[in-house]
Amino acid sequence: MGVVIVTGGSRGIGAAICRVVAKAGHKVVVNYVGNAQAAESVAKDTEGLAVKANVADEADVVRLFDAAAGLGPVTGLVCNAGITGNKIARLDEHEVGTVREVLDVNVVGTFLCNREAVRRMSTAHGGSGGVIVNISSTAAHRGSPGEWVHYAASKAAVETLTKGLAIEVANEGIRVNCVAPGTVETDLHEAAGAPDRVARIAPLIPMRRGGQPEEIADGVMWLLSDSASFVTGSIVTISGGR
Repeated sequence: MGVVIVTGGSRGIGAAICRVVAKAGHKVVVNYVGNAQAAESVAKDTEGLAVKANVADEADVVRLFDAAAGLGPVTGLVCNAGITGNKIARLDEHEVGTVREVLDVNVVGTFLCNREAVRRMSTAHGGSGGVIVNISSTAAHRGSPGEWVHYAASKAAVETLTKGLAIEVANEGIRVNCVAPGTVETDLHEAAGAPDRVARIAPLIPMRRGGQPEEIADGVMWLLSDSASFVTGSIVTISGGR
């Protein structure tokens, strides 16, 4: 067992991932950027370490990995940190500042964390291998019209990054995969000003309900585990059929 970093690990899907990873016997680093109390609570539950770091900031990402290395070799990374912006709207109603912030966190942040993981895990750099799981969204395939087209585009970029990097490091002891959740019961919707969004979308989902964070976390844990030892470059959709 090794050390697994979960970005955006203080709430929602991230917190559920931290708990299932700890249950599997790994040491967990709970990354957060704003809510220290929530992160410390998850860290306490998982006997892990809470580390504040903005994934869009290169120095912060290096510091996050340095802190994790203090617990032992980093063998897993889950890039879960992501934002949609502060409202639901058509593309022509969003401000460019919001779009840049979303791309910085979702795309640049994923790039920086993946790069740092490779530099530490890859056998080409003297590492002993590891697993990266990036979190995308089914919005990447639907385009999220009328809501978050910019967010959907950012998640499509995450999936392309995943596929390309997986090939680059497949022979260096690193597997790189992606989980694409559908509509999940988290506070993301309320933060965007649409607390009823899951209930509104549920009739469009073949299973007629939103997902639970734990259902996404179980899929992530499978990809982190040896049960997925021949899986790399894959996008695993967990969406109730939508």
